[in-house]
Amino acid sequence: MMISFNKIALKSLKATKKLSALSIASVALSSLMTVTTVSAQQAGNLDELLSRLESGQIAQTKQNQAREKEFTLKVNEQSRLLEQAKTTRDQAINTSTRLETQFQDNEVKLANKTDALSRRMGELKELFGVLQQVAGDTKSKFQTSVVSAQIANRGEFLDELAQSMGSSSKLASIEEIERLWFELQREMTESGKVHNFTRDVVMADGEKQLTQVTRVGGFNLIANGKYLEYIDETGSVAELIRQPSARYLDSAQALSSTSNQAVPFALDPTGGSILGLLVQAPDTQERVEQGGPVGYVILAIGLIGLLIALERFVTLFLIGGKVNRQLKSDTANADNPLGRVMLVKEQNPNADTETLELKLSESILREVPKLSSRLTLIKIISVVAPLIGLLGTVTGMINTFQAITLFGTGDPKLMAGGISQALVTTVLGLVVAIPMVFIFTLLHTRSRSIINLLQQQSAGIIAERAEWTKSSEQGA
Repeated sequence: MMISFNKIALKSLKATKKLSALSIASVALSSLMTVTTVSAQQAGNLDELLSRLESGQIAQTKQNQAREKEFTLKVNEQSRLLEQAKTTRDQAINTSTRLETQFQDNEVKLANKTDALSRRMGELKELFGVLQQVAGDTKSKFQTSVVSAQIANRGEFLDELAQSMGSSSKLASIEEIERLWFELQREMTESGKVHNFTRDVVMADGEKQLTQVTRVGGFNLIANGKYLEYIDETGSVAELIRQPSARYLDSAQALSSTSNQAVPFALDPTGGSILGLLVQAPDTQERVEQGGPVGYVILAIGLIGLLIALERFVTLFLIGGKVNRQLKSDTANADNPLGRVMLVKEQNPNADTETLELKLSESILREVPKLSSRLTLIKIISVVAPLIGLLGTVTGMINTFQAITLFGTGDPKLMAGGISQALVTTVLGLVVAIPMVFIFTLLHTRSRSIINLLQQQSAGIIAERAEWTKSSEQGA
């Protein structure tokens, strides 16, 4: 590189000299041509022209001598500048050589010192690696811990510690190690306490209110008998839009209303995961809505069956009471089936046994439809409800297969709607059918018991008339 630099410099100087010489010669020639042209234009004859040419040569000679002198001076100046450039070049080459040697020496010293530092640190380097990992894990823990709702900005120190140890060779100081130890110990200590504090809470309607919050260890936050959630991204505490079932809210209300008493409380050991699943679980109304139109039809049929059953229970209970009172009385009363059967005996005092038996059978047959009225409809409902549920199941599965055909099986949520409808309608059909079967059996048994009582009393009346007839024939 130094040889090339010297050659380039020499070529530059030679080119400069050639350009200077050419410039001077060009100026001289231009001047001579100018003088000759002017003299030729002003001379009147040849003698005068010759005289002027001689005078012009003398003047030109003087000018050339001046120019040569000036050229010589400029050549000396160019030589001086060349020598000065060579001196500067040599100094730069010496400086470059010295710095290159110093750089190489520094590289060797740096490598030696790095090796010495690694040997001296030994296992201490692994210790700080573990410290950096613990700082990162602790920061992740603090992001989801409800303790951060009460003690804010705990993760900033850990973030700075992990970044400083990871981006450079900086080692943690004793104060930073003790600070990390303190944060870990404080997290463990606070996880075993139930603490009340006041802070802003975003309510379910979006308004922010200053509320007293109860923190149950590192598990849950509650306020006013409702569960809260800590949002690390914004550092805010918000009331859950969907609350868990009533039994969990009762325990939260009991904890909010007490001060120093032990109360049962449903806590979430996962820090919010189980509570999130409980909140997402649909309630009874949402499950019914998943059944769709078929589910509503099943519920409507079940409601109709329930109203019919209720009417039959009341009617048969009243009729049974009147029949029992009639059994204790010898006077027939027309307000109950047994009384109306007994009135047949009084209305036909002279009828023979066979005629009376037919009239009693006729009277009982008139009472049977009143006692078993609409029971068949209840039985039909108990049979139809599962069939409608099966219809909803088939419809839901058709929707599921259509979703699979269009979108594939990659996203289970696309199939969840059809499967939910299929399962919910089946459940609703069974929920309606099973009670209807028991209700029909109970009502049918009750009505049959009253009919059997009527038949029993009718048989007794016929037997009594037969004895009376036989005794009358013997007396005659």
